[in-house]
Amino acid sequence: MHSQAVRSARLSGAAAAGLALGLGELAGGLISGVPSPVVAVAGRVIEGMPGAVDHFIIRLLGPNDKPALVIGIVAVTLWLGARTGSLALRYRWVPAVVFAAFAAAGIGAESREYGTDMLNVSLSLVVLTLVSVATLYGLLRIIDADADADADADAVADTSPAVKPVSAVVADATNNAGTAPQTASLRELNRRRFLTAVGGVIAIGGVAAITGRVLVGRMAVVARSVVALPRPGTPAPPVPAGAQPQIDGISPVISSNDSFYRIDTAVVVPQLDAAEWSLSIKGMVDAPQTITYDQLLNMPMIEEYVTLTCVSNDVGGDLIGNARWLGVPLRDVLAHAGVQSQATQLVGRSVDGFTVGMPTDVIHDGRVAMVAVGMNGDPLPFEHGYPARLVVAGLYGFVSATKWVTELEFTTFDAFDAFWIERGWAQKAPIKTQSRIDVPRNRASPSAGRVAIAGVAWAQTRGISKVEVQIDGGFWQEATLADAIGINTWRLWSLHWDAPAGHHDIAVRATDGHGEVQTDHVAPPSPDGATGYHTISVEVR
Repeated sequence: MHSQAVRSARLSGAAAAGLALGLGELAGGLISGVPSPVVAVAGRVIEGMPGAVDHFIIRLLGPNDKPALVIGIVAVTLWLGARTGSLALRYRWVPAVVFAAFAAAGIGAESREYGTDMLNVSLSLVVLTLVSVATLYGLLRIIDADADADADADAVADTSPAVKPVSAVVADATNNAGTAPQTASLRELNRRRFLTAVGGVIAIGGVAAITGRVLVGRMAVVARSVVALPRPGTPAPPVPAGAQPQIDGISPVISSNDSFYRIDTAVVVPQLDAAEWSLSIKGMVDAPQTITYDQLLNMPMIEEYVTLTCVSNDVGGDLIGNARWLGVPLRDVLAHAGVQSQATQLVGRSVDGFTVGMPTDVIHDGRVAMVAVGMNGDPLPFEHGYPARLVVAGLYGFVSATKWVTELEFTTFDAFDAFWIERGWAQKAPIKTQSRIDVPRNRASPSAGRVAIAGVAWAQTRGISKVEVQIDGGFWQEATLADAIGINTWRLWSLHWDAPAGHHDIAVRATDGHGEVQTDHVAPPSPDGATGYHTISVEVR
């Protein structure tokens, strides 16, 4: 088979697959109840990924793990499309079968997405499959015409004088004098037609994909922009003036919405319309409930500063942030459901299918636990759970912090394992006492003399009573604590050091409000949070 035809067929298959992806994104932006096929498939990949692999990817890529997954799915799809195109040169039935399989996989993946209208999903995927298959067949016809032109050109060129008498060669040259230029011209025309056609397919697919994503985002942004948050009945206490040491490089005591860390299983940030959102309360309750966004906003609100921490945070890591949250106490949201006494686990379920599971004790044990709607005075950003999420003080996010929450289910720990528990992480995960050095940075080279050592420490629900710093393995020196906002937030600290020239190692440890000193035992984040002292090295000049 001619190599040029094979290359063209591969390009055609990839272009047709790209068109299918683009049309799928456009359908998601135009048609109610139709999620993105790529996002849906990526979600199923995440669900099936082993916990160790998932954690490794989070540590390696951080918040870029989901874009990398989407790029990988698109790349694999285009590669399969290219293979389909090359096979179609011999077996014309292959594109119909492969693209139908793509559609079936998309229907299966999208059926598990929040708010899916299966009729619209099925119809849209069938239509885009037919369009993509027809497009590939059209490109293959151009390739066939080009191949015929090549065959004609080869026939004209097959006049070797080594095997023909001179008189025959002269006769062939005379008879074909006008044929060769005409054949070359036809071949050039066909190839131009092919490149124009395949370029058009690629452009249409790209424009469709971009338009679909813009439409989804624009509609959600408009809906969020008109939300007016109520005033809290119980406002957060004012931040003490001494809560923020004036030291360059130390973390701000309040993390901005833009800088707040984000780790979740959502492939693309869900952009929900609050008018269509509702929270279902089900399971081991006497009276299942459904609460709309307006009903939630009309409940008495509280406002609290709470520091959230991801269990994937390594010692000294930055997967932690402190914000002012506005929401309804969890006990008030559940007040009319009638939780049954046998229930031991409260499961939070996100719009993307992610689940957490926490002890039912958190509802009434006095800690801050809320269905939050606001963050630092604004409606929740889409990245952090709009229109509503769970905020529970003292528990790592993987067992409590459900963003885009749509369901609360009461069950038992024996009956259900949440997302990360299925992957080998701990069922119960209270946040451990930890501390971090923000300045100087590891491997920094400060000048000899007065050097500020500063950072943050946290032990949510217990507070921080002391932070100590050790230099070069010597005695522990007590640092100065900034004023505390409360026991549920991190606390900033600082120590001024007369630094001599040379290499130095600096370690930090904290003591919680109950008098328990942070452990020096080194453990990884899995299965229930990292431990050990954060230690850095500096070279004082």
